[in-house]
Amino acid sequence: MTIRLAVARTDLRALRWTEAPAKSLDDGEVRLRVDTFALTSNNITYAAFGDAMNYWQFFPTGDPGTGCIPVWGFASVIESRCPGVEVGERFYGYWPIGDEAVLQATDVHPGGFTDGAEHRRALHAIYNQYVRCSTDPGYVADREAQQALLRPLFATSFLIDDFLVDNQFFGATTVVLSSASSKTAYGTAFCLARRRGRAEAVSVVGLTSPANAAFTRSLGCYDDMVCYEDVATSLPEVASVYVDFSGDAAVRAAVHRRLGDRLAYSCAVGGTHWDAMGGGGELPGPAPVLFFAPDQVRKRAADWGPTGLQERMAEAWTAFMAPVTNADHPWLTVVTGQGQDAVEHCYTALLDGAVPAHEGHILSV
Repeated sequence: MTIRLAVARTDLRALRWTEAPAKSLDDGEVRLRVDTFALTSNNITYAAFGDAMNYWQFFPTGDPGTGCIPVWGFASVIESRCPGVEVGERFYGYWPIGDEAVLQATDVHPGGFTDGAEHRRALHAIYNQYVRCSTDPGYVADREAQQALLRPLFATSFLIDDFLVDNQFFGATTVVLSSASSKTAYGTAFCLARRRGRAEAVSVVGLTSPANAAFTRSLGCYDDMVCYEDVATSLPEVASVYVDFSGDAAVRAAVHRRLGDRLAYSCAVGGTHWDAMGGGGELPGPAPVLFFAPDQVRKRAADWGPTGLQERMAEAWTAFMAPVTNADHPWLTVVTGQGQDAVEHCYTALLDGAVPAHEGHILSV
């Protein structure tokens, strides 16, 4: 039997564990045991945007009312009918919250393979790549947790920073980031802060809750910080870009009304405040647009070549790991858990916004 967690698409708090007979492998398929995976607010964003951005399509449940939330992590091959993918090999990639996954391994090469299953062919290729740990130049065995927790998020952070620079910050001098204590937000702030002292440098303002204010301030990558309830009176009234990681309609409205015509660009990236999402009605300033990281990947792969893009991202990732793993004051504290109860507890805490900002949870079923 194989076990997976399914959640109701219209009520993210309604969840249940499902069991199904293990699938017999066809030619070209591989079965992998999901060893460990990260569960963060990013996965809540996947669920919140599950229909709009097709996240439910990666691991269909067979029930149109439920979905399986994808997670990033590591898995080991336990059965293979695909030449070039051997039992015992370990891969990093996109998995269901469950104990195993069967993938259709295509385009097998030394670095890994692509899941070529029919239901995934129309989905973006970046999520269908499985990286062979033994040949991955960025893989470090004792940093698997940091890779699972932060690598996909930091890729988005890097691409947001690059997108804004590529567009000359739309003429703005300040970038405002909501949910500033979230991992994707502070990764973006880190990238922006690396530009301090250069001609393209901008001021970085973080929006956060009072509960996360001390942590956000301690990171050192924000030039200013404003609590949500003070946006209407304290957010600097200067030419700004707003990058919305929270999805909170009330916060978005407050930023737009405070800045008005001074807001040069507004984009949505995530939904950490999943229960406060909404359109927000008519707002002053530019209409918010959705930032989709794969679009910037395509552009930069064309501009720099795939290798050039990977080299730039790898350099930024290495720099980011320094404060994340700092021996005295690490930005991230890894918390591990095993079993269905541990997964449910972490998932519920994420929905409630009750996971401390400095924690990152690595789980297994």
